[in-house]
Order: sequence, then C-alpha cells, then structure tokens
Amino acid sequence: MKRIVVLGGGESGVGTAILAKQKKYEVFVSDKGIIAQKYKEVLLHNEIEFEESHHTESKILNADLVMKSPGIPDAIALIQKLKNLNIPVISEIEFASNYTNATIIGITGSNGKTTTTLLTHHVLKQAELHVGAAGNIGDSFAQQIAEQNYDTYVLELSSFQLDGVEDFAPHIAIITNITPDHLDRYEYNFDKYVASKFRITKNQKTTDYLIYDADDTASIKWLENNKVQAQLIPFSVERELDFGAFLREDKIITKINTEEFTMPLSNLALKGKHNVKNAMASAMTAQLLKVRKQTIKESLSNFEGAEHRLENVQKVREVQYINDSKATNINATFYALECMDNPTVWIVGGVDKGNDYHDLLPLVREKVKAIVCLGVDNKKIIETFNNVVDIIVETAGAEEAVKVAAKLAVKGDNVLLSPACASFDLFENYEDRGRQFKKAVRSIL
Repeated sequence: MKRIVVLGGGESGVGTAILAKQKKYEVFVSDKGIIAQKYKEVLLHNEIEFEESHHTESKILNADLVMKSPGIPDAIALIQKLKNLNIPVISEIEFASNYTNATIIGITGSNGKTTTTLLTHHVLKQAELHVGAAGNIGDSFAQQIAEQNYDTYVLELSSFQLDGVEDFAPHIAIITNITPDHLDRYEYNFDKYVASKFRITKNQKTTDYLIYDADDTASIKWLENNKVQAQLIPFSVERELDFGAFLREDKIITKINTEEFTMPLSNLALKGKHNVKNAMASAMTAQLLKVRKQTIKESLSNFEGAEHRLENVQKVREVQYINDSKATNINATFYALECMDNPTVWIVGGVDKGNDYHDLLPLVREKVKAIVCLGVDNKKIIETFNNVVDIIVETAGAEEAVKVAAKLAVKGDNVLLSPACASFDLFENYEDRGRQFKKAVRSIL
C-alpha cells in the first residue's frame, strides 16, 4: 500500500486525503497550525489519521508521495528534506487530475481568474454541460473527483498550485494577465513568477488551446521566448485581431476557425475594461466546447459577479459602499479605481507584498477624496499619497474603517474597500475582511 502524506489540513489537503483514501492509499495529514473544526470532523468521519500544531518528521519522511497545500512555501526545511530524499512533492491539482478523464479548463493570472472561472462555469452550466468549478474556489478538485466526478471542470489555479504540477494538462488553458504579485515567494524575481504561471501550458498538446491576453507585455514576452505546443488564441481590447477576440464599435467580436461571435458591450452583466477581457476568454472557451452562440450571449448578460470583487454592498444615505476585498495586489486595485465614476473614499492596506503604489497615483489623484488605512503598518501608503490626498486616516479594523469612511463621504460618493494587500494582519483571509466590511456597512443604517 502506497503512503501519501498530506501537508496542510485545509480545503485542498482534506480533499486530497478523501480521494487518496478512496484510491486505497495509506493517508496521513499533518498541519503545523490548528485544523479548523469542520475539516477535523471530515477527517475523523473518514477515519483518516492526522496531527495538528506540529509536523512529526518521522511520520512524514517515510512517505511515497507528499501533497503540499499551496500556502506552504517550497523554501521551508521540511520540503527541502523531502526533495533531498527524492520523495515527490506535488499539488492537489496534480494528484487529483490522475483520477479523472474529464475535460479540464485551467484558468490562471494575477487578476480576473476568479471572475473568469465563475463566468466560464456559469456559461457551461447554462449550456447544460455536467460541469464543476474548483481549484481556488468551492469544494476542492480532489473532493469533487471523489464525490461528483463531473464531465468538465473549470479550475481557478494560483501560481502556487501550478508550482506543484508535473503532468497536469488542461485541454483549455487561460492566462488572464500577469502583473507583479506574491513576489515574496519567487525571490522577488518577476520572471520566476511569470514562468510559474506558464506551467499551466507545459504539458499541453497540439490538440489543446492556450487563451491569453495579447495586450499583456509579460505574457507576450514569455511567448516570444518559449515554445508552446497548444494552439494559441489571443484576446485584445486595444487592437483588432485576425484570430481570437477583439473590440469593434463597442462590440466583442470573436473569430475562432470559421466561427464568428458578436456581443454588444452594453449587454454584458459585468462592467469595466478588465471584465470585457474576462468575458472574451469565457466566450471563446464556450465556443471551443461547441456551446450555442445564443446560450453564450444569454449567460454573459445574466451572470452575477463574484463575492468580494467590486461587489455593491448597498447604498446608505446615497453613498454607495463597494466590497473589493479580493483586490490583494496593486493591479486589482487599479482596476477597481478605474471603475469609479464618483468621488471615492478609498479603504486600503493590510500585509504589503512588496507593493509599489506609484502606479496608482494618477487614478488616486483623479478619483480619491480621502484614504482610510486598514492595516497594522500603513507607512508606505501614507508616504506615497500624502501629497495627493488631503485626508488620510489610520484605523484598526473594518468597523472603525467604515465608521470613519461614512463620516468622510457625502451624498453621491463611493466608499471602496480595495486593499491592494493581503489580509493576514487583522483578518483570517480576504473573505473574512470582506464579510466584516459588509457587516459594518449594514450596521451604520
């Protein structure tokens, strides 16, 4: 019996443990932190051995295979020991993909991947495909294979998940864009981060497809210097293309093989330039899977966006409160500010991932009337913007941030939570931050 050790008792770890047990592995789960109660109950119910608050090396270094949760860096001593012993260390995505013959759509990128994943899943579901969404969202890929086994999967994939793939090969890969993010995990080397994203296409064949942003300099540069087996399908909002997706007279046009599809921008459910690109990628994926054009049009016009991504919470005293807690990097916040049509009180801050805020200066100058800092250390934010914005206030939690923002905002303003940072200083994760923000907004009525 082969022994698999699962490092990390969260969503991907517990999902892997369930699938591995089903496939007759001897399974051991080890988490350096405390395992959440809901996951502990699943492990106990499935009679899977686990430990928490520490790693017992003797129980880990005797593994035939190790699945490492995406949050654990490669650089830690335990992972290095495993690699020195030639014990394979893989991701949940790699492990699970061995046990399904489903058509896989893999979506990565610095921004837009959640929206594109949910949108693509929505279109395919409306077309009555038997489809699941997994990866960074919903139930883990491994658990869904163990319990549902859909015919098609739409997977949102982070660079951390892709770092642990060896043979994984999606039929359709989408790279939404690549901008500096998580550089602390890549030795502050942007090229290493870009290469990590492009691992999504490394095992694709000539019968597979890679959909990419032809306006994205990092993607173009990588493609110029590296050979890809998959058929390349570009999209652009800046110029017309002979093949792929582009804009003409406020319409999305896609040309794939002999098929042409058009859709007026005014009919898209999601607004903003970045969402046009997300819609292009989803529409082309659906076309490649032979979904009817009418179904694609209807789905793109009736989709409801992702929670914590430019989510309109509600209007209070004619001030619109917007939850963009998922904006954990500069580029995502750039998109959010770009979408603001009214004067904006901007709530920003958290764990800085090596951010350079200077890219935001023109937008902040144009759109932001006041800044409310929501982080333990706000020095960099204050230094960057104190000559541009007259009012900058520091706060120590979502409730205080919303109260301060409510005092600063007047009728017709927006209050935008778009932190441009990770959330781990004051919150469990970006969802917790978003929920606390929404709760605080609802309590100021």
